[in-house]
Amino acid sequence: MKGRWIVYSDEEMAWLEGNRLMVISDYHAAFCGTFGRDDVTLSNLHSLRKRKGWRTGRTGCFAKGQTPHNKGVPCAPGKGGRHPNARRTQFKKGQTPHNTNYLGHERISTDGYVEISVDERNPHTGYERRYVLKHKWLWEQANGPVPDGHALKCLDSNPLNTDVSNWEPVPRGVLARLNGGRFRTTLAYDDASPELKPLVMASAKLKHAVSEKRKSA
Repeated sequence: MKGRWIVYSDEEMAWLEGNRLMVISDYHAAFCGTFGRDDVTLSNLHSLRKRKGWRTGRTGCFAKGQTPHNKGVPCAPGKGGRHPNARRTQFKKGQTPHNTNYLGHERISTDGYVEISVDERNPHTGYERRYVLKHKWLWEQANGPVPDGHALKCLDSNPLNTDVSNWEPVPRGVLARLNGGRFRTTLAYDDASPELKPLVMASAKLKHAVSEKRKSA
């Protein structure tokens, strides 16, 4: 009973420990029948076994190589997976989920870039399709791989515009200058008006070229 400590005699404790491997329902019924205890619940005995650390050998999990007792046994008609309500929501053979992302499906990444599903095996999952940056994929389809040490810069500062003409490969060293420099002492490319963007780009490239020239001197 809740709120009252259950007391067991030495004989009862010996019996409980000796039969601890029994299934809890049989364990409880056998104990109560043997000792005439009507004040002990199934939950009491379950808690007792846990407190004492008596292992039953049952984990509730299938062991490796163990076969489920109902393997290959179909549900009875109208039961489980064969219930009419379950049947209505089951996939039919050859049917695909409504949210299947097919080849060419697009999505927006957390960084705000368009990603597209292409016919390339995913090296991480082995799946037949993978998502790639759409602007880079289109650019490389038209121009080949992005040169080493370069990255594609969005010319109109709208990453959703994936048109090939809107992206230009620039040295990675130029990107920091396009962001306004280390201390943002110059106008950032993406903050500039459309009229000033070409000037900001040309200035960043010139400063980068001068810096590289000095390094090689």
